[in-house]
Amino acid sequence: MPNYHQPLLPSNTYHLFTRAIGNEKLFIEEKNYSYFLQKLAFHTFEIADVLTYSLLPNHIHLLVRIKSFESIALNFEKVKKRPVDPLLTNISDFIMERFSNLLNSYTKSINKMYKRKGSLFIDYMKRSKVEDNWDLTAFIYYTHKNAVHHGYASCIGEWKYDGYQSLISEKQTKLLREELFGWFGGKEQFNAISSTTGEYVKRLCFVKYKTYKVLETL
Repeated sequence: MPNYHQPLLPSNTYHLFTRAIGNEKLFIEEKNYSYFLQKLAFHTFEIADVLTYSLLPNHIHLLVRIKSFESIALNFEKVKKRPVDPLLTNISDFIMERFSNLLNSYTKSINKMYKRKGSLFIDYMKRSKVEDNWDLTAFIYYTHKNAVHHGYASCIGEWKYDGYQSLISEKQTKLLREELFGWFGGKEQFNAISSTTGEYVKRLCFVKYKTYKVLETL
């Protein structure tokens, strides 16, 4: 069974996903999407790099690579005003705290903006570790396919609120564009996933049980 509560560890890549409680929406207006990305950068840029993402009205997917222990230790000292203690510091808790702060900060802003109260997200962020090449390929594809899967777009690249267009454009991006292109063998090969056939996707995304469970959840 997949462990959705596993610790976030330095120098590892994870698929993170969470959703709104009940029938709430995370993004009420178009400006909310860009605002969330600003919050994401502010709270996590010193502890993680974002490969890509998908923001849908009631849930989000983030594919992130946690930075090195040394980088996170520097950020820990900056934030906590004390050095990492190898015996007492749980570095995984600190990493997760950065993402929790992201969700809490966004919730407070939305509550103030729309005069609502209470929680906005479910009580935890699920995470799946990228264990091998199949995982990485499946998570990249599914993140970009997510809007199509839920009926918000007819094809990959049509949804404005995921990382696909930022990756294939010539504009500067904070996403790990060159790394993803390198993984697929170049920009053309990466772009080709937009025309991938359904049968290939089935083999790709359901190749491992834990990946299947991720896709089944959202």
